[in-house]
Amino acid sequence: MTIYNCKLGTSDNKILEKEFEAANQEMLRQSLEEQGFFIFEIRKKPFQFLLEKGFARRKVDNRELVTFNQELLVLIKSGLPIIQALDTILERGGKGRLVEVLQDIREEIKGGTALSDAFEKYSGVFSQLYVASIRAGERTGDLPQTIRRYLTFLKRVEGFRKKIISAFIYPAILVTVAFFAVSLLLLYVVPTFTKVYADAGSQLPLPTLILISFTTMLKRYILIIVVLIAAGAVLFRRWSMTEQGRFLFDGWKLRIPFLGNLITKYAVAGFSRTFATVLGSGIPIVESLKMSVGTLNNQVLERRLLEAVVRVEEGTMLSVAMEKTRIMPPIALRMLAVGETTGALEEMLGEISDYFEEEIDRNLHILTTAVEPAVMIVMGLIIGVIIITMYLPVFKLAGTVG
Repeated sequence: MTIYNCKLGTSDNKILEKEFEAANQEMLRQSLEEQGFFIFEIRKKPFQFLLEKGFARRKVDNRELVTFNQELLVLIKSGLPIIQALDTILERGGKGRLVEVLQDIREEIKGGTALSDAFEKYSGVFSQLYVASIRAGERTGDLPQTIRRYLTFLKRVEGFRKKIISAFIYPAILVTVAFFAVSLLLLYVVPTFTKVYADAGSQLPLPTLILISFTTMLKRYILIIVVLIAAGAVLFRRWSMTEQGRFLFDGWKLRIPFLGNLITKYAVAGFSRTFATVLGSGIPIVESLKMSVGTLNNQVLERRLLEAVVRVEEGTMLSVAMEKTRIMPPIALRMLAVGETTGALEEMLGEISDYFEEEIDRNLHILTTAVEPAVMIVMGLIIGVIIITMYLPVFKLAGTVG
């Protein structure tokens, strides 16, 4: 039996994250659907891979998925049947989890399984959005267009994610360098001065005595402090993975000044982009909404949007339902209303995502511009205080001699 982490939607519009034990994902998915759950995600519990074929063989790089879909798109457009297209892709060789999965999928399709159903059995490799898009493409008979739309979506999302990561690299380097510089002073430089002053036997000023006591304690208990910090991080991680802990932590993140607003914009930008892609694949609006809510990765925002889904099911316009969630600015709501009225909802959702991404770019520029001088000033003050405090006895001695 294998343990799976599941992200589920309930009939009373709640998001649950629970662990289930099952023989395989297909049986678990069927069981959960029979119980009335809407399934956002099913994945194997981390580190179980180490007991099987090893973690490295289970990882699938996003670039591999993009390359596979690009090749599949070209081959299908050229008129090749699915099985021959997969054979052609597999003929070029290669190793890794994706190749193993594609070999299994080819056998499933040969046995009469639909392409989307074969993909669905490997939810750890292919996302729910991708499977739903392929299924919609099969229904409409326009699979190449569906794959092309998903590729565009994946490239945009991946490019924006990399942009976010790049924006935080330099501030992270600055903070790390500052941390190690201060640690070096406290653990090595200050104790050297302490030994010199102890040998001299002179009476030290109070600030110097306090700093020496602090560094002595820090050096003596550094291992205990590191262990306590690590244990605290593990306990916090376990707490934040519980339903209540995750909800409280997600709510706290949204209340952080400046960063909370940035997190909300990032989540809604991803939701809008996903919603537009799913909707454009021909999936009904309510089902598209339910699928897209799971991409927010914040339980507070998810609950708000699930309330909007209920209102839409009851016949409320999407723009009105979204207005009650209080997570979109007026300009985005107006764009949404125009999209509903003119029948260009997919296009407007893309525009809304672009709008939020531009806002995030501006906010990130402000943040990264402000972080550099802030870190420099704080680091300079801390280092300056440490140096002045350690040199106070020297200044005192010079004054006495004078």
